[in-house]
Amino acid sequence: MNKGALYIMRLTCRVTTLHMTSSRRASSAPAGFFVPDCSSIDTQSLQLLQDFVSRATRLFAISGAGLSTESGIPDYRSEGVGLYARTDRRPMQHVEFVRSAKSRQRYWARNFLGWPQFSSHQPNAAHRALQHWEVQGKLHWLVTQNVDALHSKAGQKKLTELHGCAHRVMCLGCGSISAREELQRRFVELNPDWRAQAGAVAPDGDVFLEDELALNFRVPSCEVCGGTLKPEVTFFGDSVNKDTVQFVHNKLAESDAVLVIGTSLQVYSGYRFLLAASDRNIPVAIVNIGPTRADHLAQLKVRGRCGEVLSSIQPL
Repeated sequence: MNKGALYIMRLTCRVTTLHMTSSRRASSAPAGFFVPDCSSIDTQSLQLLQDFVSRATRLFAISGAGLSTESGIPDYRSEGVGLYARTDRRPMQHVEFVRSAKSRQRYWARNFLGWPQFSSHQPNAAHRALQHWEVQGKLHWLVTQNVDALHSKAGQKKLTELHGCAHRVMCLGCGSISAREELQRRFVELNPDWRAQAGAVAPDGDVFLEDELALNFRVPSCEVCGGTLKPEVTFFGDSVNKDTVQFVHNKLAESDAVLVIGTSLQVYSGYRFLLAASDRNIPVAIVNIGPTRADHLAQLKVRGRCGEVLSSIQPL
């Protein structure tokens, strides 16, 4: 174990989990945001995280939906404000999408309505901070579980989109990749008279829509082979490409510290890298408002909004 790792373990042997100690409640998030309530962060927590980041020379970061809630994109699991807390709706399953033309029709109708808003979201302070860390040479690699392209919009280059990206479309027949924006144009051409009132936005980029309203919505096929088009994302029930997983493991092996940002890590596809970090004795720090699956693996836990926390840390 390197000296930095030993220092962090000694530093945190007294405190496994740091939390917001201030009794002052932070103000509510701006309208349209989906960020859980949280207290203001105390200076000691920030200083310990600053020490953690400063001592890392090849920092590996993994981000999740809690990073994008501050850009106005809801997540699934946040207490009180996540999709699961607000509705009984569940995300599209891979098997359902592949096997059912009706399910694909409903999905694409909802996605068509939601795309203008979903694609317009912009990076927030947390995305910009991570991009700055990359430019400064602090961030060795970033793995995101998000499919919203906000890291790319912020200019991140050393990036793996673990679950793909909703801004790309793939053909299940020939495997060709095309831009989601181009598919939007084709939807408009095929459905010039189709109208529907959009409901609330969901985390995966679509909106709530009564099933019967999608009955007349027309879905185009692949322009190359006539096959079925699907967002280039990993739906629930599907698995991440093995080569992608191995690539991320290789980047993790090159790293000397792991920072988890805005994810509960309830999905195994991301959690596996925390298990691997533990096996390699790589120190872990977590920034997240709520509990995570890897809290017991972390030497440091800071509860707070990602943008507020990361923008306070200098990549020394």
